[in-house]
Amino acid sequence: MTDQLTIPLTAASVAVPVLAAVVLQLARSDRAAHRLNRVCAVATALVGLGAATAILTGKSHASSWLITDTAAGIYVTVATVIALMSALLSPAYLGGAEGQFFAAHRSVRSYYLAFYGFWAALVAIPVVANLGVAWLVVEATTAASAVLVGFSGKPRALEAGWKYLMLTTLGMSVAFLGIVIMFVASAAHGGGIGKLDWSALPATLAHMPHAAAVAAYALVVLGLATKIGWAPVQNWLPDAHSEAPAPVSAMLSSALLPAVMLLAWRMRDAAGESIGHSAATAPLAAFGILSVAVAVPFLWQAMAWKRLLAYHSLEHMGIITVGIAIGGPLALAGVVVHVAGHALGKALGFYAAIPLAQIQPDAQRHSARHVAASSPATFAAMALTALTLAGLPPSPLFFSELFIILGGIETGHVVLAGTLAVLIALAFVGLLHALLEAVQGAPDHGNQPTSTTSRDRTAPIVIPTLVTAAALAALTVCAWLLPDSAIVRDLVRGIT
Repeated sequence: MTDQLTIPLTAASVAVPVLAAVVLQLARSDRAAHRLNRVCAVATALVGLGAATAILTGKSHASSWLITDTAAGIYVTVATVIALMSALLSPAYLGGAEGQFFAAHRSVRSYYLAFYGFWAALVAIPVVANLGVAWLVVEATTAASAVLVGFSGKPRALEAGWKYLMLTTLGMSVAFLGIVIMFVASAAHGGGIGKLDWSALPATLAHMPHAAAVAAYALVVLGLATKIGWAPVQNWLPDAHSEAPAPVSAMLSSALLPAVMLLAWRMRDAAGESIGHSAATAPLAAFGILSVAVAVPFLWQAMAWKRLLAYHSLEHMGIITVGIAIGGPLALAGVVVHVAGHALGKALGFYAAIPLAQIQPDAQRHSARHVAASSPATFAAMALTALTLAGLPPSPLFFSELFIILGGIETGHVVLAGTLAVLIALAFVGLLHALLEAVQGAPDHGNQPTSTTSRDRTAPIVIPTLVTAAALAALTVCAWLLPDSAIVRDLVRGIT
């Protein structure tokens, strides 16, 4: 694919989801909307994957609006795949949804309007070439996803959506203050929004007084931390992931959090020369290890399946962040594998919550039990998720975590790598405990669905489970090729 197609395809990957959102509003019935959604989802994903392929196989390029480097290609791929699966499974969720924030006759179309708007923003975050514009796009994801979090209209969902909106907006306001400091400081050297382009930002920070550059960098990273859900500013994350529709929870955890983390990664590389690489990296290492440490005690507690997955988002975002902080070919290969493997495994876990909520309605508030006997298909999806996220071989996350730890030892970050290894082991035990709870004992036959109903409820999870298992197996094979690949060499050179 020629480089001339990269920028048009990348722009189209952002524009097509917006067009799909508009087209879906023309559907005359819910059934027609679901059928149209499948067509729009596949078409949108084809454009997105085409753009990702062009980015990954072409040369890095930065225009006034778009940046198409290796990191962007990876994140566009992940966001597109997860959004596609979530779109295809949305009818299954909407068919059993109880209570709605929107009027009944507009509910499904309103869902798709916010959903495809969210999709467009997710794809835009990695490819936007300017920090200021990226900030606006992140705020757009907040607007769309907050509506989706509260979609059920239930009090707990509305509270979760409101908390998510307020806390992440407050955090992004802090980031905005850092951006303003950089913008004002750039006035002495010509000024203009172009000084916030990722390619121009290193020079912008280098021309600032050292204290001002440090303050601006710290404010931006702290603000992004709230949106990423790093500890100790992750308060919104468990509630939002628990209350959002399952397909939306998958997009929040598997696509949004890593995409915003990419901005922190770009910011770290941009600030490295002006404030020092160690000073720029230290906050990421601290946020990363603290996030894993805070997640571990929660992973040992009995809790609802989606809430457990939310705390695993906290853990895995921490692991990825530590890998970014360590750097080096081996650790960054681990980061690439972990971003993709976590996205696939976590998304499947949230999709499994759709039939789980129908089979065990109380599983939305309490830990799931006896799932293996009630619904083998649902349990298979949950088991694949648990074993993947726990990093049990041959899970690709086993190799990604191994790469990150060995990369830390290789680059001299022995204490950081050792601490991470201990915390990962503790989290592993906690997740396996949750899996044992889901399988032990016999179901309550008084509440057990009939065999026909059970098949109807679990049918939507069978194909995603098989596809995810195949994708995870392929990713495990590819993991061994990554450390010496061109993808990792590009990431080592920097992503600004």
